[in-house]
Amino acid sequence: MVALDTAREMTVADPILTVRDVSRGFARGSGEVRVLEDVELSLRSGEIVGLLGRSGSGKSTLLRIIAGLIKPSNGEVVYRGRPVNGPAEGIAMVFQTFALFPWLTVLQNVEAGLEALGVPERESRRRALSAIDLIGLDGFESAYPRELSGGMRQRVGFARALVVEPTILLLDEPFSALDVLTAETIRTDLLDLWVERRLPIKSMLLVTHNIEEAVFMCDRILIFSSNPGRVEGEIEVTFPHPRNRLDAAFRQLVDDIYAKMTARPTVGAGGQLPKLQLGSRLPPVSTNVIAGLIETVAAPPYDGKADLPELSRTLQLEIDDLFPVAEVLHYLGFAEIKEGDILLTQAARNFANLDTQTRKEVFAHHLLASVPLAQHIRHVLDERPGHRAPRVRFEQELEDHLSDAASEETLDAVIGWGRYAEIFAYDDQAEMFSLEDPRG
Repeated sequence: MVALDTAREMTVADPILTVRDVSRGFARGSGEVRVLEDVELSLRSGEIVGLLGRSGSGKSTLLRIIAGLIKPSNGEVVYRGRPVNGPAEGIAMVFQTFALFPWLTVLQNVEAGLEALGVPERESRRRALSAIDLIGLDGFESAYPRELSGGMRQRVGFARALVVEPTILLLDEPFSALDVLTAETIRTDLLDLWVERRLPIKSMLLVTHNIEEAVFMCDRILIFSSNPGRVEGEIEVTFPHPRNRLDAAFRQLVDDIYAKMTARPTVGAGGQLPKLQLGSRLPPVSTNVIAGLIETVAAPPYDGKADLPELSRTLQLEIDDLFPVAEVLHYLGFAEIKEGDILLTQAARNFANLDTQTRKEVFAHHLLASVPLAQHIRHVLDERPGHRAPRVRFEQELEDHLSDAASEETLDAVIGWGRYAEIFAYDDQAEMFSLEDPRG
């Protein structure tokens, strides 16, 4: 299909859906871990709105609250003037994973939602076949999910959502599990159907961590922060469809969003990332990747300073791949992040030219000086007579501040860094820290 530059019917009428002061927290120890805090947004007829932020920032949780699948701790979601207190008729969702019933055919998977709504069999069959044809799966009605490619299975997910003729379509990173070419094909096909007004829906809310995807698809982009998740910025995208990724204005907007997402205006002096605390969440970035990024930015053509969007394109890394590495370099004192650029410190420039053992010594110094959890583990091991401590001891401390998954991820990150720096040893099988090399 060739997308036509058709003007969308934008309206200044009341929003179809409004999210008001929504928060969501989970009990943890004696307190609460906030996943979402005071989130506000609206959806109007004729627009695609993007919710752009890092994985783990609560975006998917927010989508499930909007869909009525889970309840907020505070605040409310209002759809067509009524509070959402459960699954709302007129709101459908496409998930990141295909979530198909493996024992049902394509046709049966698409009909499943209509059966739950009590749609008569003949009408259900007609609508399901129409949705299957619309989404490009005509001829595969009798196939089972195991017989389909990943892209075809995701098309079934779209057909299943569209067959109920929703007013709002919620998209939870629907292209992230697909290869690049398949994702681009389905993304473009969906936009073509939208621009040609062949979809029954009035509005879409897209959760993504891909900046280019958001600029390519959306009319408005809401920038979502992490820990806790909240809307901290809004950008209007005025380019008509179809959009050209190579257009200078398109590329400039992508660069501007990178700058906004790395400026961190709500934290620290001068927009800098905050100093780490014992309970700070840390990304599982390997020391090989850390060293690799330092070497890349230190070498020509960057010579110590690189534009993050350009670096992302050159290395073929998405926001969730590149940002965590850049942030770890910042935390460790190897880089500064300013307005979408990464600038290596002199320590990092020196690190790039050191031999392996000297690199470990320098890394150990920065790790102990910058990461309280690494300091804490080493201090506990130094103080104990046997210089040993079980993993669970530190996990329990982290779980007062983080979710179980985040605690595990954070501890795994520090274990990898500490082993490389040789500030402690860790036995995976015994799940035990020590100051002795378990290999003897």
